[in-house]
Formats: sequence, C-alpha cells, structure tokens
Amino acid sequence: MKINEIKSLTSNKKTKRRGRGSGSGLGKTSGRGVKGQKSRSGVSINGFEGGQMPLYRRLPKRGFKNRFKTKIQKLNFNMINDFIKKYDLDPKSLTEKELFEKKIFNKSKGGLKLLNVGEIKNIFNLEISFASKKAIEALEKFGGKITLIKK
Repeated sequence: MKINEIKSLTSNKKTKRRGRGSGSGLGKTSGRGVKGQKSRSGVSINGFEGGQMPLYRRLPKRGFKNRFKTKIQKLNFNMINDFIKKYDLDPKSLTEKELFEKKIFNKSKGGLKLLNVGEIKNIFNLEISFASKKAIEALEKFGGKITLIKK
C-alpha cells in the first residue's frame, strides 16, 4: 500500500458555499437564475410536474372513512374462558370496565361486543356494551346473565 492508494472512510468533499462573490462561481444569484418565484427563498412548488397532469390528479379517488363510526372490539366465549383462567377473574360478576382496568382490552379501541363463538364452560354474568342476539340466547340458555350498558 502506498500513500496515494489510501482512501478516506468518510467523504471529505466540501459543500459549495453559495452567494460568496463572483470568484466562487456561485456568487450574486447563487445559481438560482434571475428573478421569479423559484429564485426566492422558501419556495418549493409542491406537486407541480412541469405542466404535466400531477400524480394526485391522475390517480382515482377511492374510499370513504367515517369519522363518526362506533368502534367495537370482538369478544367471544372462548376468550372469556381463557381470561377467567389466566387473569383469575370472578365469573359471577364480569364487567367491561374490569377488562379495561386489567388491560386485557384497550379502551381507546372501542366498546366490547360479545359474539356467539366457542363453547360456554362456566356460568358467568356479564356487563358489556354490545352483544349479538345469538350470544345472549346461548348465555341465558346455559344459565348466565347478560346486562347491556347504555351509553
């Protein structure tokens, strides 16, 4: 290896200092040309593609997002059976509030809705925001009780 073969790991190229006199080659207008909107500071014409139809106008508009939609999280009998075992919950008085407090569900993601999925293994009483008709029917048939919270 010779001294002229050594290469730096970092770039040592200096940035051009604009507007530092005519001797620098980038004096006076600093390479921006003369007058007009683009010669001024703080201007970038967003979305302008030189007269070509901009991308945001070429693409089709799609979809709609309802800002007032009620958020609902799913809950089923299998999940309840697991939570009773795992978190040592009292099946006689299960509430939605308790599930949020124990951080089993996140309150910001909406209220809970009981769906008729899985088997009921223990008799439990449940206080919840929403429930399907079949889930209510199945729970009451098994001997449990469900209370819907009015909001």
